[in-house]
Amino acid sequence: MLVVADVLVALVALIHVYILVLEMFLWTGPRGRRAFGTEPEFAQATRALAANQGLYNGFLAAGLIWGLIAGGSTGFGAQVFFLVCVAIAGLYGTATASRRILFVQTVPALVALAFVLAAH
Repeated sequence: MLVVADVLVALVALIHVYILVLEMFLWTGPRGRRAFGTEPEFAQATRALAANQGLYNGFLAAGLIWGLIAGGSTGFGAQVFFLVCVAIAGLYGTATASRRILFVQTVPALVALAFVLAAH
């Protein structure tokens, strides 16, 4: 159970590393615009805002990775905290930006959280 939990936490972290890359480095390119459904002018005008969002996603990923590396009660606490943060951010994004965020961000975080809690 613990191995499955760790794999799911790592997958959520990787999702957020990918979001970081999309928002910080690929936002104005074809892949970034396709991922977020933006036009070139909008992407260029919001480049700094997207990079800021990407950085926050990177912090979520870093926290999850820290939780995996730390192990024990510290790692468990970090994993729970950051998975809850991801789920809440996903719910907010779902309500304000796109329903797709529910399936890309919230559901994976909640599934991982369930396995983390069950494993401990």
